[in-house]
Amino acid sequence: MAGLYIHVPFCAGRCTYCDFFSQTETKYKAPFVQAIVRELEMRKEYLNDEPIETIYFGGGTPSQLQLSDFECIFESIERFYGLSACREITLEANPDDLSPEYLSTLQSLPFNRISLGVQSFRDEDLRMLNRRHNGRQAVDAIHLCRDKGYTNLSLDLIYGLPGQTPEMWEENLDTALRLDMPHLSAYHLSYEEGTVIHRQLENGMIRPVDEETSVHLFHTLINRLTAAGYLHYELSNFGKPDCFSRHNTAYWTGRKYIGLGPAAHSYDHVSRQWNIASLPEYIRGIIRGTPAIEKEILDLRSQYNDYVMTRLRTMWGIRLSTLRETFGQELSAYFLRQAQPHLRNGMLQKTDETIRFTSSGLFVSDGILSDLMKL
Repeated sequence: MAGLYIHVPFCAGRCTYCDFFSQTETKYKAPFVQAIVRELEMRKEYLNDEPIETIYFGGGTPSQLQLSDFECIFESIERFYGLSACREITLEANPDDLSPEYLSTLQSLPFNRISLGVQSFRDEDLRMLNRRHNGRQAVDAIHLCRDKGYTNLSLDLIYGLPGQTPEMWEENLDTALRLDMPHLSAYHLSYEEGTVIHRQLENGMIRPVDEETSVHLFHTLINRLTAAGYLHYELSNFGKPDCFSRHNTAYWTGRKYIGLGPAAHSYDHVSRQWNIASLPEYIRGIIRGTPAIEKEILDLRSQYNDYVMTRLRTMWGIRLSTLRETFGQELSAYFLRQAQPHLRNGMLQKTDETIRFTSSGLFVSDGILSDLMKL
């Protein structure tokens, strides 16, 4: 079983923190949809007829597309890949796009999961992030989704915002828990070069939260959600039992996936491929029949690095017997040797021949993962 990801690069406005490939021009929307339809056909052999289990429309803002756009895309998915094996079809959406009328149009489409880019329920935060909705609209959108029969919902939150206090973060978590969301993703704000918020930081207009506060916010997140019955199944993701994101879980457990659209990535166990991060060039390449795709063949070392990077992020961790069977004794011994300092200091734990992060280790996971990589 495999996954299909479609990157929709359109946004009505640019958020201050976002470094994903997107743009606010709409003149390319129609040619983009046609390019996706064409790319679906051109790359239908990529997965070697492996059934599609999950589909994910990400962005950008996929809820900027209309019914006719989705109909064209789903028609091509059905024709070239089939939908009969598909168990989860997710639409990322902005709360302010989800009007009753828009949700009604979605009901004729096969979406069965909606992921809402809420980021915060506090209006002050949303203004700083340049989000288009306010806190009331976010809550209303969730209720509207449920009224229209969408119960498999997820929301995104960001913490570690400039000036954010533990009380402010608790306020956000209180609202999320009252809404009883099946799934929640929470990410610490990062200052990516080229973003508005990075320039604000460089110019001294804002100050990041200190590390002590960041750690406190992270542990508050884990404690509040696990106490409410959520499973912390991946570094930034929490789900009620049986409500994990199937699509993203497939990424972290090494299943094949194909990514369509500008800047989208694909993986087939032996290589990684990615489309050019330019909408005009992406469209021109598809029209010419020569997609602008770069490719990296993965040697054993690269496959090991990918395996460690993805599996250790999850609650399932790394099974040492699987590591040995897949990558051999030498890389398995290297992993154990590199893991020893982190096992001793309590950042990693070993139980039943499986190594996982502790809650303390999760917050500094990037550094630990770097130590475990084979250069």
